[in-house]
Amino acid sequence: MIKKLDWYIIGKFLTTFFFAIMILVVISCVIDYSEKVDNIVQKHAPFSAVLNYYKDFIPHITALLFHLFIFIATIFFTSKLAYKSEIIAILSSGVSFQRFLRPYLIGSGFLCVVSLVANHWIIPIANKGRVAFEDKYINDGNYAFPGENVHLAYAKNSYVYIKSFNFANNQGTGFTAEKMNGTLMTEKLMAEEIRYDSAKQTWHLRNVIIRRNDTLKESITNVMDMDMKYPFKPRDLNKNEALKEALTTPELNDFIATESLRGRENLSMFYVEKDRRTSQPFAGLILTVIGACIASKKIRGGSGFHLALGIAISAIYVMFMQLSTTFATKASLDPLIAVWIPNFIFAGIAYYLYRKQIR
Repeated sequence: MIKKLDWYIIGKFLTTFFFAIMILVVISCVIDYSEKVDNIVQKHAPFSAVLNYYKDFIPHITALLFHLFIFIATIFFTSKLAYKSEIIAILSSGVSFQRFLRPYLIGSGFLCVVSLVANHWIIPIANKGRVAFEDKYINDGNYAFPGENVHLAYAKNSYVYIKSFNFANNQGTGFTAEKMNGTLMTEKLMAEEIRYDSAKQTWHLRNVIIRRNDTLKESITNVMDMDMKYPFKPRDLNKNEALKEALTTPELNDFIATESLRGRENLSMFYVEKDRRTSQPFAGLILTVIGACIASKKIRGGSGFHLALGIAISAIYVMFMQLSTTFATKASLDPLIAVWIPNFIFAGIAYYLYRKQIR
């Protein structure tokens, strides 16, 4: 049963955490606005669109440092309790350290569940609006030209290549479509320009050369203009990896499955994103135990030393996460292992500190 001691510590824990998150949100919004204000003014972004952007930006920045602020909050309020000798009084009354940790686990467990739900569904929905706003008003026109050297398998033994594609007007250049029969190329279609007609849902090709080969005879046909009905749309050509943040986990799973069938070579970032959404909330649980063990002792230097130590440990955790993610995307390390490596390392540290406390 949850008793008064538990409610007291949980109250301190959650109050400190939400206060810290609120400060983070305010500072982040001010910094972000100062960086983007020139683009917002130059492109005449409506005030309502800016408000909606920051409504979506707040969940994004909160989720980014959610687990680290759980850790900082744990260290901060626990250090305050230790400085006032409250922890000494609690432990001297017969409460074991294991029992003392229970409200910490309850509080961080609650935040872990909230983070899990948010990471898989709420944050991606908010990111849809945030990414759309940044593409339209912030990215200095780069939004219109993210499709370069696009390779796509649109059917079995059928492939297309586009040198560049403009998503603003759905036009591209350097189009090639190939059909294979084993190792034999039976048809190769090349067009200087390609444009998608959204009304007819067809692709219009200009200056087309079609080369056919049936092993016995080869033919070349030139066509000025022609329409083709390919089973893909402009959005399927978008290689913008920011899209991964704007997909809920079920949508991300469908996206990965579809792109795998189309022969997309590097999907590591998308696998990392999917697995990170689960591993990150549990990091808060692990870091809570570390923070409670570190800050529960009254030492010379007080809260300032504990807080500095907490920030240093947070930086080390972020470094491990970035390092393992880089190995996953660049060195073929399994994404699931990559995102959980920091948790395993810090879980070992948490266990060591816990055993040291109960001796």
